[in-house]
Amino acid sequence: MFPSYKHHVFICQNERAPGHARGCCSSKGSADLLTYMKERVKELGIQDIRINKAGCFNECEKGPAMVIYPAGKWFCLKSKSDVDDILAQMQESVI
Repeated sequence: MFPSYKHHVFICQNERAPGHARGCCSSKGSADLLTYMKERVKELGIQDIRINKAGCFNECEKGPAMVIYPAGKWFCLKSKSDVDDILAQMQESVI
């Protein structure tokens, strides 16, 4: 049986100790961006996207890190505007 969604989104929620040289996605707002993305998907009525928390992708310096499968597209989220842009691309089937 296959899932009922077209896109599976993972957003890193990794936490490192404060002051860690590599930083962490959590300290860069990844939890808020994940919540925002889930809310926007509901508001827009998108049925074929699943959004999940993820552990470390080893990209924390660039983070918050996000990957979309099955396309295997990687993003570094910086703002809610980034989330909106990515969702628009997903709706247009660009991703």
